[in-house]
Amino acid sequence: MRQRFPQTSGHRRRGRAAALGVAVLVAAVLAACLSACGSSEPRNLLDSIRNGKVVLGTKYDQPGLGIRNPDKSVTGFDPSVSTYVVNHIADQLRVAHPEITWRETPSAQRETLINNGEVDMIAATYSINASRAKQVSFAGPYLINYQALLVRKDDNSITSLTDLNKGKRLCSVTGSTSAQNVKAQLPGVQLQEYDSYSSCVEAVRRGKVDALTTDEVILAGYADFFPDEFKLVGMTYPKDACVTSSGKKVLKKQGAPFSTENYGIGMAKNYPEAITAVDEALDAMLQPGPGGGESAWEAALRKAIGNQYVDEMMARAAAPGSSYKFLPDPGPQAVDKIVNSTSTPCPPGLS
Repeated sequence: MRQRFPQTSGHRRRGRAAALGVAVLVAAVLAACLSACGSSEPRNLLDSIRNGKVVLGTKYDQPGLGIRNPDKSVTGFDPSVSTYVVNHIADQLRVAHPEITWRETPSAQRETLINNGEVDMIAATYSINASRAKQVSFAGPYLINYQALLVRKDDNSITSLTDLNKGKRLCSVTGSTSAQNVKAQLPGVQLQEYDSYSSCVEAVRRGKVDALTTDEVILAGYADFFPDEFKLVGMTYPKDACVTSSGKKVLKKQGAPFSTENYGIGMAKNYPEAITAVDEALDAMLQPGPGGGESAWEAALRKAIGNQYVDEMMARAAAPGSSYKFLPDPGPQAVDKIVNSTSTPCPPGLS
């Protein structure tokens, strides 16, 4: 039989010390894990830049705007804007350019990812609007966008919105407001919904549908990705119309752009100094180059979607009496104007 020895007070003290050491070690490991694995608290972009590491949200599946390449790099206009912004802020803070980790941010998850502290900021075709502004803060806008159609380059039967009424098949993503906007104006259009824009693009290529509708810069990215296969067709209201916007009936005048989207950079609330820093970085990006040359912003847009579409957008905005804009004007006043915009009520008797 194994002999049991009575435990002395020294044994007890050593046992307590060992237990305390284990507890301290466990607490340290847990703290390290919480720090490394992320926090449920919203991030402050400026603190992350000072600490040398940022997590930036963007799209992974939209050529021209944001796409993840086979080598796992991320390219497109949105990542270019994000990179410029964080590096400019780092320069202003006199710290090194931070290490960037990219995070895919699907549209339905953007507010959650920001408020759970999983990203520092998101530039991902993120339109500024009143409902989103209740959950996150926006800097910008950094891009003004309009709804358009993507059609095959050799198809001359669609030159305006009303041509879709001639038995044409229109594609958009399931639940897309772009498609529903068209359906409301042209009840006879044959709307086919797919699970992604890339699926719609392939359907247009193969002749299964006649057109795809969404924001024109997204479409321009696809058209540039497939050279000589597609063209863009602008969309304006063919006549005065009542349109449902934010639950209200509002007036859209004949010739007005079908929709206007202002892309912003979304961040957590309660960090106004971060919003100011991002707006200042966007202002710097929009400044003309040496000798009045193109800005870093314009250069990034041309690289993303091609010279042809940028030239067309600039010419359209410069036309006399144009309702279109090309250059954004970032800042809190611009965001407030977008969020609190008022619309003309629909007059009685107009359908």
